[in-house]
Amino acid sequence: MIQKSYNNTASLYLIPTPIGNLDDITVRSLNILKTVDIILCEDTRNTGILLRHYDIHKKLMSCHEYNESNMIQSVISFLEKGKNIGFVTDQGTPIISDPGFIIVRAVIDAGYNVISLPGATAFVPALTISGIEPSPFLFYGFLNSKHQKQISELKSLRDNRCTLIFYESVHRIKTTLQNMLDIFGNRNIAICRELSKIHEEVLRDTILNAISLVDNMKGEFVLIVEGNKEIIDYSNLDVLKHVKMYLEDGMNEKDAIKLVAQERHVAKSVIYNEYHNRK
Repeated sequence: MIQKSYNNTASLYLIPTPIGNLDDITVRSLNILKTVDIILCEDTRNTGILLRHYDIHKKLMSCHEYNESNMIQSVISFLEKGKNIGFVTDQGTPIISDPGFIIVRAVIDAGYNVISLPGATAFVPALTISGIEPSPFLFYGFLNSKHQKQISELKSLRDNRCTLIFYESVHRIKTTLQNMLDIFGNRNIAICRELSKIHEEVLRDTILNAISLVDNMKGEFVLIVEGNKEIIDYSNLDVLKHVKMYLEDGMNEKDAIKLVAQERHVAKSVIYNEYHNRK
């Protein structure tokens, strides 16, 4: 299906909002906020502050991770009536580590347009001020909060040569850094917080040094982690031993086989068959 975005049909607009400084919003975003018929927002109180700042008066409806699925029918009903809908989250671009995907998928399946406006997102300024190689990069977002799942995720990323980008909260930052040190080794890292605000701060150091320096840092963090610079050759490692290496680290069989396939640059089915034929 080909979408013709500007064919005068009712549409869902994904509208980026400032990540801190209220001036960081585009003229186009403001114009769309003024012209849509209704605005879905993660928190009506936060969006209300932004709209009052720009003297915009619109009907707001709460749409967040806990009720997004329940909002689908209402959204489709508005579009069927020819009403344009704006979608915003508390900060940044909808869907990027924020709600929105469930609604977007439903709107696409119903045959209506989804139009995403360019604008604020935290990881781009963090990457560009980090001092770490910007390309190629892999944006991962939030790691799993459960210890073993986070360990498995980090192990799957260990050999990736891309610069890695994560979001993290103040409550988990130190534990996450320690896990990164244990799995990645002592790589270069940039820790960015309060981006675009008066207390914006960037810590550029190694992971080891950063662990002792984040105690007094508050807020939401963007972590820019140097990719793996070592060239690792797995061709001489037996597939069975390769998979078992990760199983012994606590990874489940499915994830271990997937990771081995990535590291050996072959299909998962090849590793699966060889592993199960020999174990």
